[in-house]
Amino acid sequence: MTGDLAPLIEGRAPVLVLAPHADDESLACGLMLAARWGKGLPAHVACLTDGAASHPRSRRWPAPRLAALRRAELEAAVTRLGGLPARDLTWLSHPDAGLHRVHGPGADLGRDVARLVDRLGARVLVAASGADPHCDHEACAAAARRVAAARPGLALYDYPVWSRWQGWSAGRRVPGLRLDLPEWRAAKTDAVAAHRSQMGLVVDDDPDGFAMPPGFAARFCTAPEAYLPVPA
Repeated sequence: MTGDLAPLIEGRAPVLVLAPHADDESLACGLMLAARWGKGLPAHVACLTDGAASHPRSRRWPAPRLAALRRAELEAAVTRLGGLPARDLTWLSHPDAGLHRVHGPGADLGRDVARLVDRLGARVLVAASGADPHCDHEACAAAARRVAAARPGLALYDYPVWSRWQGWSAGRRVPGLRLDLPEWRAAKTDAVAAHRSQMGLVVDDDPDGFAMPPGFAARFCTAPEAYLPVPA
């Protein structure tokens, strides 16, 4: 483990992970979360969207039912990583694929994140990378930066998901400090497997719906995690 990652693994102050979608927390941060919860250290996951846009043409899984499924899968994943959903999970339920539109007096993503940081007393914020080619990941990164900029004592790390997958596909190394904790790999793999709807194993009446690419989950489960410290 690189020393710059010590606050993620060893720090006693709470760590808050922002997941644009249910599954990002396990794919990108499962080792870190399992290690913290396994050691009795505080960590919290905030899922920013309701996940209801992954299969828009499904008739058997309309948006409310799909959102409930995504939440149940996330709760199972957090449990498999050693967390307690009632304590360690916040479901913000903003529109899937619409985080870039969550701003203004009535609904503001940065405000929601700031309130969570303050309520938890978090000293480390972990957010999806703005380099990921997805509007929700970009909005997550932008909100995290706004919150961290207003709190000088809050450390911020980015984690790549889709940009890292593109890097693997192109034979490139995505920047970031590597975290490998083999003793927690089984827990991470089990947590990723909880997100069955994103693997094409649940919704079968929307052929154009989302499914992880072949090899996607396995690669994230076997590779070290990557975190990029964001300068204050």
